[in-house]
Amino acid sequence: MEYLAESASTPGDVLCCECGVPISPNPANICVACLRSKVDISQGIPKQVSISFCKQCQRYFQPPATWIQCALESRELLSLCLKKLKAPLSKVRLVDAGFVWTEPHSKRLKVKLTIQKEVMNGAILQQVFVVDFVVQSQMCGDCHRVEAKDFWKAVVQVRQKTLHKKTFYYLEQLILKYGMHQNTLRIKEIHDGLDFYYSSKQHAQKMVEFLHSTVPCRYKASQRLISQDIHSNTYNYKSTFSVEIVPICKDNVVCLSPKLAQNLGNMSQICVCIRVTSAIHLIDPQTLQVADIDGNTFWSHPFSSLCHPKQLEEFIVMECSIVRDVKRNAGSGMISKKHILGEVWVQKTSEMNTDKQYFCHTHLGHLLNPGDLVLGFDLANCNLNDEYVNKMNPDRVPDVVLIKKSYDCTRRQRRRNWKLKELARDRENMDTDDERQYQDFLEDLEEDEAIRKNVNIYRDATVPVESDTDDEGAPQISLAEMLEDLHISQDATGEEGASMLTQ
Repeated sequence: MEYLAESASTPGDVLCCECGVPISPNPANICVACLRSKVDISQGIPKQVSISFCKQCQRYFQPPATWIQCALESRELLSLCLKKLKAPLSKVRLVDAGFVWTEPHSKRLKVKLTIQKEVMNGAILQQVFVVDFVVQSQMCGDCHRVEAKDFWKAVVQVRQKTLHKKTFYYLEQLILKYGMHQNTLRIKEIHDGLDFYYSSKQHAQKMVEFLHSTVPCRYKASQRLISQDIHSNTYNYKSTFSVEIVPICKDNVVCLSPKLAQNLGNMSQICVCIRVTSAIHLIDPQTLQVADIDGNTFWSHPFSSLCHPKQLEEFIVMECSIVRDVKRNAGSGMISKKHILGEVWVQKTSEMNTDKQYFCHTHLGHLLNPGDLVLGFDLANCNLNDEYVNKMNPDRVPDVVLIKKSYDCTRRQRRRNWKLKELARDRENMDTDDERQYQDFLEDLEEDEAIRKNVNIYRDATVPVESDTDDEGAPQISLAEMLEDLHISQDATGEEGASMLTQ
């Protein structure tokens, strides 16, 4: 007797009850094409949704009241788009979601969704479709306040009681270099300082700390009550930070108090300020002794400038000799290695028809030669109204204090192949004196390498590149110290994507 081997049983095909096509058995006994024609599981999910975008701060609006930063086709932006469909998607099962590429400047975001849902008699149907998100421009609340320019919660008032703005020009470059102006609502320039307006007190405090670490200064804080809610115990204040910078600028001649001069190593009371950074850098033109005075020391032993910058007079060097052996007193401080002590005879260019000459010591011995022009202060014929100078022995007060060597300003300005950036601020007025002071600051950058290290200097492509020094030896900034000024005018491909930056 023979037995037939049992074959593996396979389910047979059934006919679709709608179109009669053979299909595998399923709970609905309907083919996928007919099932999709009868049931649309994406019904109720909007195919076009609007999303708000602030062009000023590049943020998207997330309801109810939040603005978030998202890059194109990022996970954060995808999550934000799906939250706009949270209620309709709760009725289906989301399997996959991803972006479909669109032109970055098309104001459209396309998201491809894959969903599943149980339909007739327990059958699971899967569907893929695209939701179009329209990006609409809407200004956020923070940018509204910035554009209004009259909404602020904290202001930093920076003041310096001087007639020259060299310290402010230097401070402006530091603010630009470290990006401390990014959180400001408005910057206003007045005759003796700058006002920085902020939307929060924390940003103002950060600015005050930055100023305290970059220039010698002191500050006072105050606040004014604007409104209050006695039920919730909340108060609304406006804060004001008044920052006062020391009233000393570069190239000022100062007279120290006897006690301070003794504490600094028995240096002379008459000194020249060669630099103002985080401290006041002084040099004694008689001995080349240098000293640094921080803000706390200055306010404990204050002193002022003896002469106004407009009192600088031009002298011509008649004779110059180098002093090799400098006598140092007991307990003297550090001696400058960058300067050389010289003994010079000078004569005013306005008194060339006379025989009157002046003898003085100077820290510019390494720069001066007979026939050179030099700028200095004539203390012998100047009315000095200072309490410390009046108490000094007249023999210890020099007749002339030389400040810096003089060059042709017009020629230096014409050959200058670099430039600086400026803060966007509201100006009350700008006269020719401000322009002259700014040119003085640019000349100081060329002459002082220590200040240039803290400043971003950009190459000016409109001026041809020449040698580092001109015929008369005026210093210039080398190309190695300059940065290329970046202008974002096109995208990486250099094609039509550049228009995104202007829309």
